[in-house]
Amino acid sequence: MVFMSNINYICCNVHGGIILKMIEEAGCIIGTRHCNVQNGDRCLAALVRVEKTEFLSPMFIGEVAHVTAEITFTSKHSLEVQVKVIGENVLTGAKKLASKAALWYVPCSLKNVEKIMEVPPIKYASAEQEEEGRKRYEAQKMERMETKARIEEAVAPPANPEQHTVGFSQSSLIHLVGPSDCTLHDYVHGGATMKLMDEVAGIVAARHCNTNIVTASVDAINFHRKIKKGCVLTVTGRLTFISNKSMEIEVMVDASSMVEAEMRKYRAVTAFFTYISLDKDNKPLPVPSLKIESEDEQRRFDEGKARYLQNKAKRLSNNQGQQ
Repeated sequence: MVFMSNINYICCNVHGGIILKMIEEAGCIIGTRHCNVQNGDRCLAALVRVEKTEFLSPMFIGEVAHVTAEITFTSKHSLEVQVKVIGENVLTGAKKLASKAALWYVPCSLKNVEKIMEVPPIKYASAEQEEEGRKRYEAQKMERMETKARIEEAVAPPANPEQHTVGFSQSSLIHLVGPSDCTLHDYVHGGATMKLMDEVAGIVAARHCNTNIVTASVDAINFHRKIKKGCVLTVTGRLTFISNKSMEIEVMVDASSMVEAEMRKYRAVTAFFTYISLDKDNKPLPVPSLKIESEDEQRRFDEGKARYLQNKAKRLSNNQGQQ
C-alpha cells in the first residue's frame, strides 16, 4: 500500500523512484528463483540494464500496488524480465496499469561475484516468441556497447548561472552506500540506485519549471560497473532536451571508494529520464524553453531531440497497431 513516505514532496502521487525500486525488486526475485533451480553455485540475479520504463498512470496515497514479473527470454548468461505495476483503489476496487518495464539480469555466484553463472532456458509458446526475444537481446547488447563508448564527464555549472540554462538546474546528490542499499554480495541494489537517480532528475526538472513535476518515462538505464558497500556515489543530473511539454534529463552515477586509495572514481550507471510539468489539476503544462550556451549543449540537445522524435514515432506506431 502507498503511504506518505512514498509520495513526492509537492503533490500526493507516488515518487517515480519508489515505483522503479519495486519493479527492480520483483525482477530480482523472479530472476534469482529461476537461476537457482539447477545444481551448482547459488547465485543472485544482478541488474545490468532496464529498457524504457513507462509511467502510464499516477498512483496515490492509499492505493495498493500489484507488481507482477515474468521471464520472457533467456540467453546463456542473461535473462529478460517483463514487469507490470497495477494500481488498485481499495475503496472502489478499480484497477489501472500504472507502469511497465523490461529488465535484463545476469546471475552472479554468491561465492565469487565476478563469476557469471549459466541461465536455465525457458520454454517458449512458439518459435516466433523466442525469435522476438532474441532480437530484443541483440538490440540491447548493441546499445549497451554504444552507450559505453560515449560516456562523458559532467562539467560543473558556473557560479551564477542564468535561469533556464543547463547550469541553472544542474543538480548533484552525494550518497554513502550503506548495508540497507546492498544485496547479499554487499553490492548496491539496482533499485536503490534508480531511486537516487529519479530524485536528482526530479530536482533538475523542478528547478527548471518551478511547478509540480512527475516522471513520465525512463529511457534505458545502463549499469556499467558494480558499486560496493562503502563507496561514495555522486549522482548528477542535467537537462539535455526540452519539447513543448516534456524535459529530457541525463543522469550519471559516479562511484569512488573512501578506503581504497588506488580505486579511481568511475562511471557506474547512466540513463535519460523524461519529466513533465503539471498544474494543480494534474494537467500537462508548457515547459520553459532551454537556453543553449555551448556547442556541447547544442549537440546533446540535438541528440535528445532525435530520441524524442524516435520515441514519438514508436508510440504512434504502437497505437496504430493496437487499433
